[in-house]
Amino acid sequence: FDKVREEKDDEALPAFRSLAAEKNIWLLIGSLPIRLSDEKVANRAFLISPEGDVAARYDKIHMFDVDLAGGESYRESRNYEPGREAILARLPWGRLGLTVCYDVRFPHLYRTLAQAGADFLTVPAAFTRQTGEAHWHTLLKARAIETGCFVIAPAQGGKHECGRETYGHSLIVAPWGEVIAEADHDEPGVILAEIDTGKIAEARKRVPSLGHDRGFGLPASPSVRQVS
Repeated sequence: FDKVREEKDDEALPAFRSLAAEKNIWLLIGSLPIRLSDEKVANRAFLISPEGDVAARYDKIHMFDVDLAGGESYRESRNYEPGREAILARLPWGRLGLTVCYDVRFPHLYRTLAQAGADFLTVPAAFTRQTGEAHWHTLLKARAIETGCFVIAPAQGGKHECGRETYGHSLIVAPWGEVIAEADHDEPGVILAEIDTGKIAEARKRVPSLGHDRGFGLPASPSVRQVS
């Protein structure tokens, strides 16, 4: 915790901004710990433009507090402050909804983003091996199908110094639910997929459920803020 800095003093963010500008690319950093106070940190995703500017920030809303078999225990809320709003960013090829990791288990967040205009959803994550093997692919396919969005999910994988193991398997999922790119578990790598944005309208026309919500018993949805 003592090494975590405020955003203006973070050492990694300037390097990522320089990289985006050097390569002339949109770059998603999901995520960095950013100090909010002496007690709390934000789990913050950054979207960086080809000019090297921070185009959007999103603080993870849902905290992962759980005890797992084998003695693994996580209490994210002990040190992290949850975000309070969903973020939608405008890109040259569509609108992007930002989420982080454990958020993927809360479908109303993704539906809210899609109904606000999202075409793509990002889910950078560090799922444990245990939960990843059971649920990772299923959850991401479900979020794509429910929203008619492309889902892009870069994932951390391998064994870590503290003894934990993350699942990996970065995925890109099309709006009909098919996986169009997947990474290995253990080795760092890059995955690529050709994105046909026409598939978004096609999937939503075939199953127009985004316009059929009745609101019965649904959790309160976060407000959505759109950024340019």
